Amino acid sequence: MKTIQLKVNENVDNSENYTQAVDYLNNGEVVAFPTETVYGLGAVATDEQAVQKIFAAKQRPSDNPLIVHIGTVEEVTLYTEGIPEVAKKCMDAFWPGPLTLILEAKPNLLAPSVTAGLTTVGVRMPNHAVALQLLQTIQKPIAAPSANRSGKPSPTKASHVYEDLAGSIPCILDGGMTGIGVESTVLDVTITPPVILRPGGVTKEMLEEVIGPVLEPNFEQQKIESTPKAPGMKYTHYAPNAPVYLIEPERALIERAINQLQQQQHKVALLAPVHFNDIEVDTYLSFGEANDIEQMSALLYDALRACDKTDATVILATTTSQQGVGRAVMNRLEKAAGGNWYK
Repeated sequence: MKTIQLKVNENVDNSENYTQAVDYLNNGEVVAFPTETVYGLGAVATDEQAVQKIFAAKQRPSDNPLIVHIGTVEEVTLYTEGIPEVAKKCMDAFWPGPLTLILEAKPNLLAPSVTAGLTTVGVRMPNHAVALQLLQTIQKPIAAPSANRSGKPSPTKASHVYEDLAGSIPCILDGGMTGIGVESTVLDVTITPPVILRPGGVTKEMLEEVIGPVLEPNFEQQKIESTPKAPGMKYTHYAPNAPVYLIEPERALIERAINQLQQQQHKVALLAPVHFNDIEVDTYLSFGEANDIEQMSALLYDALRACDKTDATVILATTTSQQGVGRAVMNRLEKAAGGNWYK
């Protein structure tokens, strides 16, 4: 597998590297590439055989739809129809950026596996120099879920992709560590009022400033839907090897939990803000500053993945505020823990 390192923020000609990646895609292969959220595993969205390679590499359930990435706002009309005014307002305000819009798909254009049999499709325009350059060079829609084994924490570094998919894909574009660290917000604009199907970097508050009321559904209820409209709604995700338990960020509670678990012969990893770094525990991993939710978002998956390199048999992860992007962080933590809390 080839890892192509790109000097994204320097005055360097990377055109030959993008040409290699585009050649892979045009020849029906998959390519991993960075976005501002996480690394994606892309294939040309109109090529069913290529899209199937995504599912094979990730070992992903076939009823989990894929998000289509485009390089310009104008391309959205090529693959979707009946675009509502609320969607146009969102594109003006948040594209390029970490917002996926669920729209009505034009029939018989996208590969069937992209939509998982639905009449809708999720579309976004990523805000990352590498992703945009790749998309604007190939000038085709790229279907791309996160570039990890299905169910595992999403990759925020090229090395994470390599750990999960070495031998399964031909190419990684290495653009450094991603910025936001959790997947895009998914907003269903085919219904009124629009509904957030997955929280992310574009928050409910940000959306409502632009388009008015937005609903957040019962995420437990979404799990039983036969075919979800967006990724991350039905299956357990973002989980390291050891079981994860959520715990309130209270020192006495954390210390008691560690003591109880160690008495049961467990090796304990603690994922918590830096002011808990003096707690005696087998492994401590930092979420960053307690009041910096954006930093926690960026470090979350890297910390979860780091647990797999320890001898931890149980992971305690402290919770955070549900305000702003904290809603997305808690959504991912709850899925990583399968809803388990240590009390």
